[in-house]
Amino acid sequence: MKVVLSIKPEFAFKIFDGTKKFEFRKAIFKNDKIKTVIVYASSPVQQVIGEFEIEKIINKDIDTLWGLTQKFSGITEDYFYQYFANREDGYAIQIKKAIKYKQPKCLRADYNLLPPQSFAYYLQP
Repeated sequence: MKVVLSIKPEFAFKIFDGTKKFEFRKAIFKNDKIKTVIVYASSPVQQVIGEFEIEKIINKDIDTLWGLTQKFSGITEDYFYQYFANREDGYAIQIKKAIKYKQPKCLRADYNLLPPQSFAYYLQP
């Protein structure tokens, strides 16, 4: 099983150029057997552009999380703290190995899924 994450295009592309090694989330999927994330670049791209293996998922208080991830966060400190405003803790999915597809895929046609608000489980056929 894999999980599909909707990620803003500016951040999704940073995952595949290696400048973003952590994907931040306020909430995380409960299934701890998920090892691969399918990356759906949200509007205006609206395509699946690749996937990555999960190294580990870090759950810490916001200040500690920023301290551990800032070097390869792919975002500014201001953006990080705005994203996690009014939160005591957060999650960072550490990216192990990212693979960008040669041809982007359609979430609806290729995966039979609608764009998830946060994430969606994908059971491979």
